[in-house]
Amino acid sequence: MIKKEVLEIRKQYTPQNCTISRICGCYVDAEKEKKLELKEAFLSLPEEEMFKYFDIFKQTLSGTIGKNLINMDFPLEQEMPGGTQEFLLKLRDSKLQDDMLLEEFYDKVIENYFYGENYLILLIHAAYDIPGKSTDGSEMFDASDEVFEYLLCSICPVNLSKPGLCYNAEKNSIEDRIRDWIVEHPVKGFLFPVFNDRSTDLHSVLYYSKNAEELQPDFIDQMLGCSLPLTAEGQKETFNTIISDTLGEECDYEVIRTIHDNLNEMIEDFKEAPEPLSLTKTDVKHLLEQSGVPEEKLETFETDYDAVAGEKTALLASNIASVRKFNIQTPDVVINVNPERTDLIETRVIDGRQCLVIVVDDHIEVNGVNARTLRMPALGDDE
Repeated sequence: MIKKEVLEIRKQYTPQNCTISRICGCYVDAEKEKKLELKEAFLSLPEEEMFKYFDIFKQTLSGTIGKNLINMDFPLEQEMPGGTQEFLLKLRDSKLQDDMLLEEFYDKVIENYFYGENYLILLIHAAYDIPGKSTDGSEMFDASDEVFEYLLCSICPVNLSKPGLCYNAEKNSIEDRIRDWIVEHPVKGFLFPVFNDRSTDLHSVLYYSKNAEELQPDFIDQMLGCSLPLTAEGQKETFNTIISDTLGEECDYEVIRTIHDNLNEMIEDFKEAPEPLSLTKTDVKHLLEQSGVPEEKLETFETDYDAVAGEKTALLASNIASVRKFNIQTPDVVINVNPERTDLIETRVIDGRQCLVIVVDDHIEVNGVNARTLRMPALGDDE
């Protein structure tokens, strides 16, 4: 799914557009015991509760595609009888009316989700009547020819509210506040099936993780049956390793800066595209060629790429680029540069020593104080 498709589903989480038919949930304590189960027709809930649930569901479909929201395809074996996709499909088609399937779902989550505190598993069934679109992009609600029927799972921590004082209006007094168990924003979740090209795609699932670096691989493997993708930080580390292995001793500042500049230029050119920019092995090789990496250094590039990243692994440009900063670091000095002004940093050999030269104007700021770059000679000083 791309950002536009995710937003189209999120727009359904309002009282006016609501397409949710049923909500089910299971409250689990720190000992992995089921303490409470709920089953409700969603539209029968009080309006105040509906708004709070809407907030949770929107949060489950929030964040950056490729970081917090990850598209995953089911391996072929998981689409066979007994596979994870078949189980989720049965659960969806039951419209959450099959208690045995629900219990099996909760048991799978509890067995494979690693969390040492209390949490709430929420599961909704919804059926979105997809409106058609005219040539100018406007929606035609009377031209729908498909219903997107799906499940959304949200896993929310449940924690005690912080201790404190409160005002009791009845007693007109300040007193100790009663601590309640609060359902917080979700930290994990998934959407099945996905909404690709504004249509149902049964072969994929959209996974949500509030922390992009803590994906819980066992949960993904056992619950969804999908291969664990590289995290955003993992993609960046992989890209850096590829550059280091390819350039070897010729991994100098000028080449790295050029790669950085070219990559950010690609992102800028691609920013209006509906899908995030993804770099395949061929794209990364072309980027290095454009950045002046010698041809002989690229002779073993494909083999090296396969060994580090995997033959079919693509890297999201937003995960491997630093569009907001350009950082240079030595053991004793850290320099942060505006990514658009990397030209202000040069490398030179001065008095036999390797130096970074920073071009500045007539003043700089030192610990918040404006200062001149050169001290003006005092009267009587030698000029």
